[in-house]
Amino acid sequence: MLFCWFFFVFFACKKINIMNKIRVPDIVRKKKDNKKIVMLTSYDAITARIVDQAGVDIILVGDSLGNVVQGQDTTLPVTIEDMIYHTRLVSRGIKNSHICSDMPFMSYQSSREKAVENAGRLIKEGFAESVKLEITEEYLETIHSINKAGIPVMGHIGLCPQSYHVMGGYKIQGRDKRETKRYIKLAKDTETAGAYSIVLEGIPLELAKEITSSVSIPTIGIGAGPHCDGQVLVINDLVGLHTGKMPKFVKQYVDFRDLMTKAVKSYSADVINSRFPADGNSFSWSN
Repeated sequence: MLFCWFFFVFFACKKINIMNKIRVPDIVRKKKDNKKIVMLTSYDAITARIVDQAGVDIILVGDSLGNVVQGQDTTLPVTIEDMIYHTRLVSRGIKNSHICSDMPFMSYQSSREKAVENAGRLIKEGFAESVKLEITEEYLETIHSINKAGIPVMGHIGLCPQSYHVMGGYKIQGRDKRETKRYIKLAKDTETAGAYSIVLEGIPLELAKEITSSVSIPTIGIGAGPHCDGQVLVINDLVGLHTGKMPKFVKQYVDFRDLMTKAVKSYSADVINSRFPADGNSFSWSN
């Protein structure tokens, strides 16, 4: 009887894709198996469902929502409440992808205790499965504390958008020998502190290659060249839902902005010229 029950549960789980859920050990294993990791941002349930069904490994609920959703100039105004809300939305659209949520500016900088509390909120209230924080040497102990609480941590080094004012804008990091040594050591220390992966943003491809070979955890690049263990892009950039000039590292795969503009103009013209709604879009007493 117990044997039959086991097989019933096994096939039921397989049918609803529980067995295919991507978890932290699966992500770490990809580096060992020399398989690339695919990560994209999402900020709502519908987009997350599309990205999940396309087979993406990790969906990042990024504090980039400050730029692409809220219309802010930087990520700095984003709050922990914003992140919890959008992470919860994304969780509703996901069956297989791993959900990682950004810890926004000042959600972890003031103290390790506050960092653990806010990371816990992203897990408990937002249903994230790991958290990401931008790392300097000062936050290595923070990684350890969050990880010790049972929360997986993804590090982020290089160009850190939350350090916008310190860096003097969005500038490529790690260009000289001193910075190169510092970032290699920081990546190793991030692994030692307990991070399961590291995002490398806005650094030369040579440095990213050296860091990737220096650590046993996966590296995920954005503007860091092809030698990382995976890549991440902002979904709005990938599908063309943006304004202004895009960074060099972005590749746009479709122009949704143009398609949407044409659709809205067509709708507007139909309304103005009484072509919409037509009989087929209307109800009557007879049907």
